[in-house]
Amino acid sequence: LVMFSELKFPVPWGHVAAKAWGPSEGHPVLCLHGWLDNANTFDKLIPLLPRGCYYVAMDFSGHGLSSHRPAGCPYHFLDYVTDVRRVAAALQWKRFTLMGHSMGNFSFSYHFISPQFCFLYPEMVDKLILLESLGFLLAPEDTEAWLKSKRRVIDRLLSLEAKQQTPKARSPEAALQRLLEANSHLTAEGGAILLQRGATETPAG
Repeated sequence: LVMFSELKFPVPWGHVAAKAWGPSEGHPVLCLHGWLDNANTFDKLIPLLPRGCYYVAMDFSGHGLSSHRPAGCPYHFLDYVTDVRRVAAALQWKRFTLMGHSMGNFSFSYHFISPQFCFLYPEMVDKLILLESLGFLLAPEDTEAWLKSKRRVIDRLLSLEAKQQTPKARSPEAALQRLLEANSHLTAEGGAILLQRGATETPAG
């Protein structure tokens, strides 16, 4: 397991990098590094673990060999959870073991990435391994609302990214009609004013 391969997964702002050890057909284990660390965190640990697994250690956005988010964009912890979901989708993993260290599971109040992912996508995780960490804590009355809202945010974002298409060209009249249908509070005059600055004219429309 000393040998490893480098992986890259495309994301809208560049790529998420990862390194992998073991047979690709082995039991999948996704490894999440800690605060300001990178995938090399696991270099000394992986050779000591069971040989039949496929270990993938990702670099979170802005860490290791992964692309930084655009300048001025903050790094929210839910974005890191979304990165985990992106990598799992790129690997086509339906169910896997999650192993998180430090920020990978705990940092700043209740923002733990691997337990948070488990909580949001329990059907995808068969085992959770936490290194130097606590669990994910929410007040019982907050649990259901938090779960629904955060999972909806991630799923909608990835769904939009997956079907990203070239914007449709419409006639000015059709563009105004589309805007008014989507915003019932707008008058035709208000919609036309917004379209002057909110649409770009091309030869197609």
